[in-house]
Amino acid sequence: MTLSRRSVLLKSLALGCTAAASPFVTPVSFASAPWDNRLVVILLRGGMDGLDVVRPVGDRDFARLRSGTGDNHAEQSVDLDGFFAAHPSVNSLMPLWSAEELGFVHAVSTPYRGKRSHFDGQDMLEAGTGQAVGSRLRNGWLNRLLQVVGVEDAQTAFALGHDNQIVLSGQAPYSRWSPDANLNVSPQTMALAKSIMSGDPMLASALEQAQELAMGELSGAVVPEIDENGRPVGREPGMNGSMDMQAARPKLDSSGHVALARYAGWQLSGSARIAAFSLNGWDTHRRQDVALPRSVTKLADILIALKEELGPIWDRTAVLAVTEFGRTVRLNGTKGTDHGTGGAMLFAGGALNGGRVVSDWPGLAERDLYEGRDLMPTRDLRAHAAWVIRDLFGLSVDDLERSVFPGLDMGPRSGLLI
Repeated sequence: MTLSRRSVLLKSLALGCTAAASPFVTPVSFASAPWDNRLVVILLRGGMDGLDVVRPVGDRDFARLRSGTGDNHAEQSVDLDGFFAAHPSVNSLMPLWSAEELGFVHAVSTPYRGKRSHFDGQDMLEAGTGQAVGSRLRNGWLNRLLQVVGVEDAQTAFALGHDNQIVLSGQAPYSRWSPDANLNVSPQTMALAKSIMSGDPMLASALEQAQELAMGELSGAVVPEIDENGRPVGREPGMNGSMDMQAARPKLDSSGHVALARYAGWQLSGSARIAAFSLNGWDTHRRQDVALPRSVTKLADILIALKEELGPIWDRTAVLAVTEFGRTVRLNGTKGTDHGTGGAMLFAGGALNGGRVVSDWPGLAERDLYEGRDLMPTRDLRAHAAWVIRDLFGLSVDDLERSVFPGLDMGPRSGLLI
């Protein structure tokens, strides 16, 4: 059997480096672009229950459908506008709401319908297409955005973490790195890999860069001391060039989501313009009253950390937190909710027009539910994302509807941006 250089490299690296520790797997990604504004996309994996995070307490059917939780939603929620109220765990974000730097969009979804599979739903969310993509497509809407802009240098985009994301996959160059990667290959394995790659400059360069990233020695940079917030001590974003910025590693402990958010904010304070990362834990089939507050609190921590880290750049930042689908309007037998359809998305940042819930509310009467069990989506969440990109970066509607979100009809302006 004849082995190609690529296949031997992969097999060799597998001897000392697992997929989970690989520097080429990511839930956080950065991209430089010729704009002054910033965009952060947070993928809420598992299907966030928008009806619990943003509760339509003014809908007379809501209390009936969510009875049995032991939670008086109207009294224990944080009032937003008299009709909608937020989950109590959102309380720490109310200063952002009061400053009109936080808002929600309700009764939205991707075009995904019927099967309620996390895999298919997340694929469609990240691909930004209007049809199921399965394993055939590894091309995400953020990558297509980079293609439209014309990003040419792989060093202008990179990633942190473990989850592989379709949203940034595609032809536009970007790099991926896990901040806690450990490329523990033996000297013999590395020597073999370098020998095999010597005739392929592109792959040889990629191997060398991966090794240096894992060792913290990219281009001779010394890994700086990292403080408790995941920031390099005594360093400002962009000091000593982007290579030093890549070598800086946040601590990933029990509050790793905060460290990643601070690192994202630190990078966005420099040359990065786009960040995308994942937050797991939204699949609340059992005891949603216990599981959901943990995830909402983590999301709140992330937003607070981003604002603190970005400083004045927060005023030029838009954050979109989106999920693959909502959840059923009724609780199941284990006081959880099952996979649904319509749900909510969150938007934040000083560049956005917050302090409101945007929704064409469909109602929760039996006749108004999707398939008699789910919140009926009344708008495609991609349309809201597209209008934010349009207003934030100045892309044309034609580019957005044809290239970034192929087949999308953006409809009327959403007005999420100031």
